[in-house]
Amino acid sequence: MSEETMEGADAANKLESSKSHVKHAAGDLRAAAEAKAGELRGLAEAKAAEYRGKAEHVYGEARERARTFREEGEEYVRENPTRAVAAALGVGFILGLLFRR
Repeated sequence: MSEETMEGADAANKLESSKSHVKHAAGDLRAAAEAKAGELRGLAEAKAAEYRGKAEHVYGEARERARTFREEGEEYVRENPTRAVAAALGVGFILGLLFRR
């Protein structure tokens, strides 16, 4: 074989080797990116579950507080019907004046 043919074959081998290394590096990079994405997805799901739990807790407390206010209001009206009616009339009168304008 001539020297030029040997150099050409050597260059072709180096090119193929470089292509192989680049493909392997790209595959490694893709695998690392997928692993990181999976890790971040897991962290995001954990945070979402944490915030969902907090929201459910706050919602439950708010419902309980509203139920308590309603029960206390009903109890007040039963114990003081005259005051309750007078207060309702007063609030209605004031609202009527405000909305009439």
